[in-house]
Parts: sequence; structure tokens; C-alpha cells
Amino acid sequence: MEGVMRQFLSNPMTGEEVERRSFERIDALGVQGSLDADEWAVGRRMVHTCADESILRGLRFAGRWKALGLEALSRSAPIYCDANMIRSGLSKVRLKQAGWQGEILCHVADPDVAAASKESGLPRSIHAVRKAGRALDGGIALFGNAPLGLAELCRQVMEEGIRPALVVAFPVGFVHVVESKDEFLTLDLPGFALQGLRGGSPLAVAALHALCGLSKETN
Repeated sequence: MEGVMRQFLSNPMTGEEVERRSFERIDALGVQGSLDADEWAVGRRMVHTCADESILRGLRFAGRWKALGLEALSRSAPIYCDANMIRSGLSKVRLKQAGWQGEILCHVADPDVAAASKESGLPRSIHAVRKAGRALDGGIALFGNAPLGLAELCRQVMEEGIRPALVVAFPVGFVHVVESKDEFLTLDLPGFALQGLRGGSPLAVAALHALCGLSKETN
């Protein structure tokens, strides 16, 4: 039996060609529905990331996500990540192509955040968002892990006047997950939410990478 690698080497492709063919197959599924071209660019990359087109049923777009998100990238706004997995997954090459050369923040593993969490009895994700503070005002916030981190951001929006330029609201899990996403969608903030229990760091990364791709098409 000829192995997969032998088959591939008999008709090799670049990584770019593999991705292009993957997107063609996703397009052929006919699941774009009512999503416009920009929304589909985000949704399609998410489907590419998780190989599950049903993820689109929970995808919601909020506010002027494209215009304000691209503007934030072009001025190198701080990017806040609720998990180091997101920070590790972000492509500096893709971000640079969108004009971004700023700072990526992730405080969840910081010693002072761990100490504050131990003292207060509250999850580190809450204290990590509090430490980010004013960097979130006009910044980009990615949540792929911690629903209470997203809830804390929502509190800051409502009580402290913080206004992020873009929020990716994709926390995953079973406790406070649905509620935190639904609350985000009431706040008229620009960004994306994945309603329901599903989410995750890879999907949050995929959404921002898709936005970077839209930057190339705009320029």
C-alpha cells in the first residue's frame, strides 16, 4: 500500500496551495448563507481551523468590526489575550502585513496576578483583565478561554467607560460562558461572538488572522 506521503510527493503542493484548496472545498459546502464577503472571510477561516461548518450557526458580528478592527491594527493597538495559547498562535507575519507592530499582552500567568487571585479567591482571568486596564481602551481583546475574563471586560465597559476597538468573544466552557457572550452582544462593541458553549483559543486566533487578510484586500 502506498502511504499518504508517497502519494503527496508524486503530486506535491506548497502550503499556500494546500490552504487554497481547503478554502475551495469549504466554499463548495455551500454554507456561507447570509454572510457577506467580509463576514464569510472570518467564518471560512474558522471552519478551516476546526473542520466543522456547524460552528457558523453561533457566529455573530457586532458593530463596525471591520473598519474599527483594521484601524486598530494599522495604529498598532495593544492586543490583549486571555490565554498564552492565543499569544503563541498569533502570526507576527500576518499582523505585520496588516500594519501592526505593537505589543501583545497576556497577564494570566503573571506572578502578581496569581497572588491577587489567591488573596481574593477570584479566578486569575479577572485579575488579568484588571491589570491590562487602560490598554484595553482602544485595544484589541481576544477571549478564547476565560468567560469571566470577558465578563470583567464587560463590567469595565459598563462601569468604567472602557471601549475596546475590537473584541473577539470566543470563551469556551460550561459556566458563565453563554451569559458572558450574550452580555457582550448587548454592549454595542465592535467584534465577534460565538454564541453557546463552543469557542477556544485557535478560533480566536483564526478570527484575527482573517481580519489581517481583509487588510490586504483593502489596501
